[in-house]
Amino acid sequence: MSVSEQVGGVSAPRVPDPVSVLVVEDDATIRRAVQLSLERYGYQVEVAANGLDGLEAFRAGGYDLLILDVMLPELDGIGLCRRIREESLVPILMMSARGDALDVVSGLEAGADDYVVKPVDTPVLVARIRTLLRRATFRPAAQETTPARRSGPAHPTIISSDAGGTPPGELVFGDLSVNTLGLEVHRGGRPVPLTPTELRLLLEFAAAPGVVLDRRRLLRDVWDYGWEGDTRVVDLCVLRLRKKIGAERIETVRGFGYKLVRD
Repeated sequence: MSVSEQVGGVSAPRVPDPVSVLVVEDDATIRRAVQLSLERYGYQVEVAANGLDGLEAFRAGGYDLLILDVMLPELDGIGLCRRIREESLVPILMMSARGDALDVVSGLEAGADDYVVKPVDTPVLVARIRTLLRRATFRPAAQETTPARRSGPAHPTIISSDAGGTPPGELVFGDLSVNTLGLEVHRGGRPVPLTPTELRLLLEFAAAPGVVLDRRRLLRDVWDYGWEGDTRVVDLCVLRLRKKIGAERIETVRGFGYKLVRD
C-alpha cells in the first residue's frame, strides 16, 4: 500500500460524523498504512488480521464500510464477503494484489461493491470510499426537500396512483415492481434484497426502460467514477442483478450495453 502524502484531486475532508471502517488485511505493514492514512482523513478505523477475526469484528460492531483483502488466512476475502452478504448489505470494497480477472470476478460475484488493486494511493482509496458511502445513503430525487446539484444519476420521480391502486412511485415491468420512493423491489409479490449498488443500477435501468445504456455511462452514473473505470464491475453487477430479478429482464445488446425489458 502506497500512502501518498499528496492529496491530488481529493481534498482532505472534514468528516462531520465519524465514519466507521473495518479493514481486514493480513499484511501488517499494509494494514497499518491503510489505518493511518484513513484516520488522517477523519475516518474511524478498526482492523483485523485474518478472515475469521474480520467476521467476528463485523458481527460485533456496526461498521459503515468494509475493506477486505482477497488473500486472507483462516477465511479468505471471498469467503468472508459471502458470509457478510448473508447478513448485511454494508458497502464492501475488495483489495487485490494481482487485479487479474479471476480475483476481480470472484470478489464481485461474492457481493463486493467495488475493488482496488494494490498498491493504491490514498486519494484513490478515499475517493472509492466516498463513492460507496454516497451510493449507500442516497435518496431518490422525489425525496429531496431542497434543490441541490446532484452529481449522481437522475432517478425516476414518478408519483402517480391509478384506479387499480398502484402505490405512488411504483414502476411495474412484468412480475417486477420497483418503488422509487420507498426504494423497495418486489418480484412476483416477494421482496428482492438488493445491495445499494444493485439498487442504484436497477433504478438507472428503470428510469429508461427499453433504452440501451452503455457501460461507460453506467460507470459514471451508478459508480460515480470521474475517471476511467473497469467495465467488468458493470458486467458482474448486472450478472448479480439478473439472478435476483430474472435473467430475461435485462437484455444484452452486443457491442453497446444493456437495456431493461419493458414487459
